Amino acid sequence: MAAGVLGWVIYHYAYDHFAQAAADQKPPKPVNINDVLKATVTALTLIGAVLAGLYAYRKQLLAEGDAHRADASQLAERYTTAAEQLGHDQAAVRLAGVYALARLADDWAEQRQVCIDVLCAYLRMPYQPDPLAPEHKIGESEVRQTIIRVIRDHLQEPDTSTAWCQQSFDFTGAVFYGGDFSTSHFRGMVSFLGATFSGGETSFRNVIFSDGIVSFRGATFSGGTVHFDGATFSGGMVSFRGAPFSGGAVSLRGATFSGGTVTFNYATLSGGTVRFTGATFSGTVFEWGPLPVPTGA
Repeated sequence: MAAGVLGWVIYHYAYDHFAQAAADQKPPKPVNINDVLKATVTALTLIGAVLAGLYAYRKQLLAEGDAHRADASQLAERYTTAAEQLGHDQAAVRLAGVYALARLADDWAEQRQVCIDVLCAYLRMPYQPDPLAPEHKIGESEVRQTIIRVIRDHLQEPDTSTAWCQQSFDFTGAVFYGGDFSTSHFRGMVSFLGATFSGGETSFRNVIFSDGIVSFRGATFSGGTVHFDGATFSGGMVSFRGAPFSGGAVSLRGATFSGGTVTFNYATLSGGTVRFTGATFSGTVFEWGPLPVPTGA
């Protein structure tokens, strides 16, 4: 009905136009009905093509919206499954959850930080590395080392689409019994606030911390070795404020500090060693503050 009404309107408009043109001629000529019909059909065809294009465009938008919602629902289901796996009693299932969550972070850029936060939260959970202790979980060490390796692997190439270098990492209060972060690129906020390095070897060799805030404030270095050899701290702030160095060794051999601020205010040296051999400082504010050092140290 709408098409019929529109065709009738266009026909009469075209007829009036051609009638006026014919009347203006000398001598006046009759209206050519074929010309009127051709003009009417042409106009209807053009209007139909435009409406068909608009309909197809709207249909495409609806289809894309449905596909996006379906993808979001699938990703949410994957997140729920991975989170449940991380809470499983068996270490093998928890390992599967680690890899599933890492893959999800690669596929789901909008919620990448959430996936990273879950992995970091797992490292912040209570951990007993001593296999003879009643709280010790079989396979827990491998799960934690796997999380660290997964994080490290995503911090090697900052310019790739699946890199995590710009993300934030919250290891507040985590217990590290070894781990390899070497050659990583951290460009966001990194917190080891109150973390404990109690054994094994934790490596930050040749790590690049750039233009962010790196906090080891209150972190406890009570055993093992922590290497920052060859690490680069450029811009931003690095804080070891209030960190007790009570055992083991912390090495910053050949580390480069360029720009920003490095603070060891109120750090406590009561055992072990802290080495800055070959470290270079360029345009850096280096703060020691009140630093208690034992007699003869």
